[in-house]
Amino acid sequence: MAVPCGRTLCLLPVALSAGGVSSWCAQTNRPLSLPRLKMCRFHFQHQTAKPCCCNILDMTSSNESAVDIAHVYRGTFVHSTDHTAVEILEDRLLGVDTEGKIAFIGSGQEVDSLAQKWGFEALAVTQLGQYEFFMPGMVDTHIHASQYSYAGTALDLPLLQWLNTYTFPVEACYKDLEFARNVYTHVVKRTLRNGTTTACYFATIHTDASLLLGQIANDFGQRALVGKVCMDTNNFVPHYRETPEESHDETNRFISEMLKKKYPLVRPVVTPRFALSCSAALLGHLGEIAQNNHLHIQSHISETKEEVKLVKELFPDYDSYTDVYHKHNLLTDKTVMAHGCHLTDEELKLFGEKGASVAHCPNSNISLCSGMLDARRVLNHKVKLGLGTDVAGGYSPSMLDAVRRTLDTSKALTIQDPQYQTLTFEEVFRLATLGGSQALSLDEHTGNFQVGKDFDALRVNTAMEGGPIDLINHGEGPLV
Repeated sequence: MAVPCGRTLCLLPVALSAGGVSSWCAQTNRPLSLPRLKMCRFHFQHQTAKPCCCNILDMTSSNESAVDIAHVYRGTFVHSTDHTAVEILEDRLLGVDTEGKIAFIGSGQEVDSLAQKWGFEALAVTQLGQYEFFMPGMVDTHIHASQYSYAGTALDLPLLQWLNTYTFPVEACYKDLEFARNVYTHVVKRTLRNGTTTACYFATIHTDASLLLGQIANDFGQRALVGKVCMDTNNFVPHYRETPEESHDETNRFISEMLKKKYPLVRPVVTPRFALSCSAALLGHLGEIAQNNHLHIQSHISETKEEVKLVKELFPDYDSYTDVYHKHNLLTDKTVMAHGCHLTDEELKLFGEKGASVAHCPNSNISLCSGMLDARRVLNHKVKLGLGTDVAGGYSPSMLDAVRRTLDTSKALTIQDPQYQTLTFEEVFRLATLGGSQALSLDEHTGNFQVGKDFDALRVNTAMEGGPIDLINHGEGPLV
């Protein structure tokens, strides 16, 4: 891929489409061993660092006199705000304190005065190259870590047959902790390489293996919500299900043991697989557990028309698929529901009223022929929206792929209706970063470059030798 050089703005869509990124450890101020990706993530218990964000209206910490600066970066920062889909901050200084928080953002021209004010050495500032920039780490709002071993295969069946034929038999293998350790290590390393600094993971019904996934994410410094899957209804693969009592008790054990670890970046998430695999009694128990512990909730909703029809048959006394979750206290401002391709306007209204989120998983939606989510309609309903890879229904663990597929889906909807308001790449950039953090109710900590937030960033080098794009000087030609 080629791109005209000479303007910072030209680099952003190329970075999204080609992904010339590399990994950076702000703790040591040196590149990590993970190739291609530089992630600035402050996490002072481990080797990686924390998330990155900036409030242009408030460029300094309120208690600046008490702040010790650990690192200062100078260069271009690209991020999103609530009001601007893509904001490009050229020649900025960003200071990070010893807790991994963004302490200040200022003009690069003021390096000497800022050095005096904040007590850092001007010569110690890390300078980005001409064709480099920082962007927030990407947020995968829906990924099945346990399905990574067969990603890119077994896409020949629709959802429900796919689950029974491929997914449930594979997930049953995670009672073997060595198998689980091998796959989970690979998926965390791979998603980090791909620029995912925050992930919302489905594990399996196995408590110990799910705890292991949390440990691995913590060890590699990835921010994660990890869910032990709950399902007490599965007649097709009977050896892969729990009793309601087992699911209730093991979920409590999973949450208790995970919270005892006091991981700085990893937390449990209550995870009913979906309404078709859970009894009403189990859904009620899980709603109580989430409410009593103030926890996140994740599940699936309205992925296929067949699924919606079966939910109506299984829960005839409820107004809708969404109402099933709502009546069991599983639709909250900490809830993220994957897919939502066939949600009605009334259901989206309820999502908005409860503050619940949708994880848009376009690769999976197309790969399993499930449907196409109208992301514009979700946004028009003021519902929080993030992007998910949905491995292995989605064949790629890359959030850049999720960005591309989101744009493709929006353009496909435009083909059907020329009056449709197609998503822009700027809007989708926001969905992959700030939108994802908002969907997971983590935007207090991450999602953009805002003073007081964690520094969680990707250092993108569009001119990397041997990289996937070429920079071409167009001379007197038009800049696009």
